[in-house]
Amino acid sequence: MKSLKSYLHLRQPPNVERKWIFPLAIGSLVSLFLLFLTTLTTSPYGTLFFPLYRSSTPSGGVFVEAKLRPLPVSSLPPPPRLAYLISGSAGDGEMLKRTLLALYHPLNRYVVHLDLESPPKERVDLLNFIRTHRVLASVGNVRMITKANLITYKGPTMVANTLHAAAILLKEGGDWDWFVNLSASDYPLVTQDDLLHTFSYLPRDLNFMDHTSNIGWKEFQRAKPIIIDPGLYMTKKSDVFWITQRRSVPTAFKLFTGEVS
Repeated sequence: MKSLKSYLHLRQPPNVERKWIFPLAIGSLVSLFLLFLTTLTTSPYGTLFFPLYRSSTPSGGVFVEAKLRPLPVSSLPPPPRLAYLISGSAGDGEMLKRTLLALYHPLNRYVVHLDLESPPKERVDLLNFIRTHRVLASVGNVRMITKANLITYKGPTMVANTLHAAAILLKEGGDWDWFVNLSASDYPLVTQDDLLHTFSYLPRDLNFMDHTSNIGWKEFQRAKPIIIDPGLYMTKKSDVFWITQRRSVPTAFKLFTGEVS
């Protein structure tokens, strides 16, 4: 009998054993589907990702979960804008580029100038650098004085060039708070982000010029002498010189003296 049962067991039709395969496969698929939904609708932090709630406002806008809140409006004052004039002479082209990039910030305004003593090739190279630099060209806050001036750094041509740059910056809109006059050899000791952050706490009408109308001995030594600046009428740079005649102190305006702190 034992051998007969074994024989009958071995001779069972194939579909008798396979009748459990289909329910098992269906159960596995359902389990995988439920596991997939659980994974999809749950964030790594255990909070639901899909469910949203609808606002009780008349518009009925859909928002994310109530835990998210908009950031509060900053109470800090807005950062200021600085206006820079960076000047150089012959051979200062590369150094001026270095200074410009070290001082650069999208909020600021810049005017650069290579004086007439620098060769035309050097000035054209600086202009092409500004026009082709990806950031400088896209923001568009750097201007170059293309009609170069001849600058005598001890004479009135230096003052005239500074006023020229200030006029360009004012013509561009004047949306700046402080004007800084630098040479190509200058280099910042702090980043512009740190500088703007510090200046944001200062009154915008504050200046850093210590000035007085009590000029004292400077009236005779500086106001009355007549100085000739060859940069006003020559094409090559030479130093200023004094003549023996003296002039009277102007009466149409008051003279001030001082220094930048």
